[in-house]
Amino acid sequence: MAKQNIAATVAELIQPLFEDAELELVDVTFTKEGSGWYLRIFIDKPGGVGIEDCQDFSRKIEPILDEKDPIPQSYILEVSSPGIERPLKKLADYERFSGSLANITTYAPLEGKKNFRGRLISLRGNDVVLAVNGSEIIIPFEQVAGAHLEVEF
Repeated sequence: MAKQNIAATVAELIQPLFEDAELELVDVTFTKEGSGWYLRIFIDKPGGVGIEDCQDFSRKIEPILDEKDPIPQSYILEVSSPGIERPLKKLADYERFSGSLANITTYAPLEGKKNFRGRLISLRGNDVVLAVNGSEIIIPFEQVAGAHLEVEF
């Protein structure tokens, strides 16, 4: 099974745990580093998650992963916060973090560029509106290759 398929399968298996919790599933990744495989599950909640949240959630998902066994090889499970430069994965993330500084990379050039750094203004339908150097840049969500918040000092 491909890495992306494993991450998607795990996300689907654990999604019901989020329905009654205040936690949000931010991302699931499955990557090889050195000789080991890592399943990383990133969770968040208003005010941020702590080590206790990560430990509690890890204990809840371990039995599900053991029972369903979606990963053929051995791996290390890590549950953590997405961090202060959290990725923006869903349309709702752009709305939630409007006003924040972000970096967005697009699949194809827009106005001759693929990398944008600016302040999230809003969503207009399925378009992300970003303020860059005093101008508004409209980025269709389907063109976003990657995006994350940027720390402001």
